[in-house]
This record gives sequence, C-alpha cells and structure tokens, in this order.
Amino acid sequence: MIGDRVEVVVDTGNGVRTYEIEATRAGRRVEVSTSRGVVEVVEVTRTGQAVRTGRFMAARVVAMVEHPAQAERHRRLRIRVPKDQGSLL
Repeated sequence: MIGDRVEVVVDTGNGVRTYEIEATRAGRRVEVSTSRGVVEVVEVTRTGQAVRTGRFMAARVVAMVEHPAQAERHRRLRIRVPKDQGSLL
C-alpha cells in the first residue's frame, strides 16, 4: 500500500547509517525477509515484481522499524434510490 515504509539502521563502523525504503506508488508494498545472515527489504508491485531492493548483513543491522501505511478512512457510500422504489437496505 502506498505509504508503507521500512527504516533500517546499520552499523558502519564509524557510527550508524539509516536507510529508508518506501512504497512510492499505489498498489505497491514493502516486504522484509531474513535468511542466511542477510536482511532483505523489497518494494514489490501488485504482480510481485521487485522494484527496489535493499540487502543488509544481519550482524550489522542495529534496528529495523516498519511503518505501515495510514489507513484511509472508509467513506460511507450514499446509495440513491429512485423515488418509485423502496430501499433494500
């Protein structure tokens, strides 16, 4: 969902560096996976195609913060019923 983002704080030896990967368009999402000592953060399209990828050594990752997208307020749809018909709701 647009607005999903993940912040990764990595130890560089001289300090820390922050990387941010964000779902930049509607329909995209951010996925995080960890395997064999590597943390992978990927921005993925609806079809599952990777757009941007960040790979970090798990031993160097200090913190990882996932920020889910703000849920949009669901607007109540107003259904108009013709005057000569009764409402089914």
